[in-house]
Amino acid sequence: MLEKTPDQAKLEHARMLIDGKWTQSASGAVLPVLNPANRRQIADIPRGGAEDVELAVKAAAKAFPAWSRVPPRERGRIMLRIADALEARVEELARIIALETGNALRTQARPEAKNTADIFRYFGGLGGELKGETIPFGEHVLSYTRREPLGVVGAIIPWNAPVLLGALKIAPALVAGNTLVMKAAEDAPLGVLMMAQVCQEFLPPGVLNVLTGLGEECGGPLAQHPTVRKLSFTGSTEVGKIIMHAAADRIVPVSLELGGKSPSIVYPDADEDWVVDGIIAAMRFTRQSQSCTAGSRMFLHADIFDSFLDKLTTKVQALKLGDPLDEATDIGAIINEKQFTKVCGYVQEGLQRKDARLVFGGLPPKEGKLSEGYFAVPTVFADKSNDWRLAREEIFGPVLVAIPWRDEAEAIRMANDSHYGLAAYVWTHDIGSALRTAHAIESGWVQVNQGLGQSPGHSYGGYKQSGIGREFSLEGMLDSFTQRKNVTVNLTTPRAG
Repeated sequence: MLEKTPDQAKLEHARMLIDGKWTQSASGAVLPVLNPANRRQIADIPRGGAEDVELAVKAAAKAFPAWSRVPPRERGRIMLRIADALEARVEELARIIALETGNALRTQARPEAKNTADIFRYFGGLGGELKGETIPFGEHVLSYTRREPLGVVGAIIPWNAPVLLGALKIAPALVAGNTLVMKAAEDAPLGVLMMAQVCQEFLPPGVLNVLTGLGEECGGPLAQHPTVRKLSFTGSTEVGKIIMHAAADRIVPVSLELGGKSPSIVYPDADEDWVVDGIIAAMRFTRQSQSCTAGSRMFLHADIFDSFLDKLTTKVQALKLGDPLDEATDIGAIINEKQFTKVCGYVQEGLQRKDARLVFGGLPPKEGKLSEGYFAVPTVFADKSNDWRLAREEIFGPVLVAIPWRDEAEAIRMANDSHYGLAAYVWTHDIGSALRTAHAIESGWVQVNQGLGQSPGHSYGGYKQSGIGREFSLEGMLDSFTQRKNVTVNLTTPRAG
């Protein structure tokens, strides 16, 4: 029996978007979508497979020639109209996001819906920036470059911020003149499908196609399809390696936004409430820390170690864990049983480690309202080592490890002792120390004295195994979704006759 709500009723039996039409999977098979706050089914979605991928890619290839010839600024104006339409439906979209992801409406789902409209508006304004350069070879030669689209783009997105991450593929790819086939995450496809519904009101058939299904059954055939000219993937490092192999087999460009184990370095002059608030924001506690930029390794100076953790305990334990649709809720639910079990396993390992001290948190309750859903309790362990699993592996849940330091060089060494390099955070009043440390950290994005999320225009991406390429920015659009062509013209050709 499906759990029905007014916000979600129209998506109760969702469909995929292929060639401008809403369709079931070719096999007729479906998958359930669950509400992680109570484990009840809220919808079913098509279980797309290779046949559906074939139809979607064929539609995108057919639509590409005409779409690529639409003037770039006109493509941008279409994105601006989509932004306005999304903004008018922010509340509806936010409630769907909260319902399917477990992310709290006030702290996460509503900001994600608003930021999605902002992403379309930002890239919509960049249509006029798809320009090339002239090369000064002399008066007898005109040599110039053009920015041209790649063709059919295959995009795969995760479940943690699905609508925003979907917009980051759709808007820049389409403004650049490509057509797109996107595979939504099977755990959280409904908000993406609603966004696609809005987009389709303004787009020709086949320009945008959205599939639903499992990774191996739907994402795999998309990544391996010979007509796809570009792969754009956001998700785990493990799956990113598979996507990169698929791209290598066909020599197609790939952009990867992958995992992280982001460090926060707190200096001894930063034992203050605003820094504690910043650490909470950087750790993404109000998104259940289901974020690749979560600052889940906190290198805390030994002189303030205990007093800072006392402040952190008070503030985090004041956050309300509960129903994602309740305006009073700060922290929602983990996405699914698999991820919930994984997070609990890490917590259990921390509790059993002799060198680790539980500062607060622990395993989730087994009784009461919270036990009905996948609610993980924010948890902090104190330990002297950066060399155990909880300090090295991406947990993707609200588990923070605090590690003391005294020597700045040692703190930086520990921060860089990871195969990840996505984000990092530095906290101090000393701007010299802050910038010296920010420059030394091996991460694609370092914030000083703030723990905010990404903004349109920010060049965002990772070092090392945290990814390849950049998003959120003009250069991200140009590098990820266009190719450069050089045209050289001899101006001294003899006249006929």
